[in-house]
Amino acid sequence: MNALDNTLEFRGWGGDLMSEQGVDVVKHYRDLAFMGFIEVLMNLKTILGNLKRCKEDISLYRPDYVILVDYPGFNLRIAEFLKQEGIPVVYYISPQVWAWKKNRVHKIKRDVDLMMTILPFEADFYKDYDFDVTYVGHPMLDAISVDTESKNYIALLPGSRKQEIEKILPVMNQVVKRFPDQDFVLGMAPSRKRSEYEALIDSPNISLSEEGTSTVLNGADAALVTSGTATLETALYEVPQVVCYKGSYISYLIAKSVVDIKYISLVNLIMDDELVKELIQGDLNVENLHKHLLKIMPNSAGSIAQKQGYKELKQKLGGVGASKRAAQRILELF
Repeated sequence: MNALDNTLEFRGWGGDLMSEQGVDVVKHYRDLAFMGFIEVLMNLKTILGNLKRCKEDISLYRPDYVILVDYPGFNLRIAEFLKQEGIPVVYYISPQVWAWKKNRVHKIKRDVDLMMTILPFEADFYKDYDFDVTYVGHPMLDAISVDTESKNYIALLPGSRKQEIEKILPVMNQVVKRFPDQDFVLGMAPSRKRSEYEALIDSPNISLSEEGTSTVLNGADAALVTSGTATLETALYEVPQVVCYKGSYISYLIAKSVVDIKYISLVNLIMDDELVKELIQGDLNVENLHKHLLKIMPNSAGSIAQKQGYKELKQKLGGVGASKRAAQRILELF
C-alpha cells in the first residue's frame, strides 16, 4: 500500500476478492499456486520468474507497507526482500512453521514486523522462540451462519488444485455409485473449469455447484472433504465429514519425512485428537471411503459424536470479529 495526499492506495498480488475491495491486482493467485514437491520442481522456472517480477513491482511502486497473506513459500522470500529494502512487513495468517521447517521461525523474527495468527496454538508455539505475535481468531467464524435444516444431500469437496482433483475425485465418484438413491453436490472451486470436474465423474446423482463451499456445506448431511481449510469450514457448518488426501507418491514420501504433525486436518490439529477420520494416500480407496462415509450418515453414532466435538472446536477458536481485530492491529502499526 502507498499513502499519497492522505489517501491510501492499494496494489497487490491476489484474487478476485481483493479486486472487489478496490485493490489494483497486478497478478492473480491462480497463476501462483503449485502443490507438492515434484509439482514445485516442475514449475520452478515459473515460480522464480514470479518472484522476480514481484520484487521488480515492489521496487517500482515503493509501498509504505506490505501486508503478506498466507502462501509462505512465496511470501517469506518476499519478506526477506522487503526487509532489505527497509519496507515494514505485516504477515497475516502464519506459515505452518509448527508443522515443518521450524528453523523458519528465525527468519520470520528477522523479517516480519507484525505477525498475526488465526489458530489458538500458534501463539504458544512462537512464544517458545521468544517472538511476540498477535492471535486474532479465525476469520471463517465471521462468515458462518448455520442452516440446521437438512437438504438431504452429501457434499463433495475434492479440492481446488488440479493435482488434488485428479487424484481424489475419481475415488469419490466410485463411492457415489454405491449410493444410487442418495443425492451428492460437488462444490466447484472458483479457479477451476466445470469441464475439469465433468471429465472425472460419471455418476448421474452428482450435481455440480458453482455457488461456493459455504452454500454447498450449509444444510448438507455429510461431506467428503479434501484436506485443507475446507475441513475447518465443514466443521464450523457442523457437517460430519471424512477427510481425504492423496498426492503424488514421491511428494507424499518427502512430506512424510519432514512434516512433524499427528494430523493433517485443521479440525484434528486444533482439537489435538482424531475427531474426524483422515484417509491419507494409500488409505484413501473406495472401500475405506465407503465404510467411513456410512459411519457419519445422519443420526449415526459417528455423526452425533462429530457434531458434539464441533461445539468444543468453536469454543477453542474464540468468537467472531477476527478480521476487524486484524485490521485494527494493522492500523495501530501504521
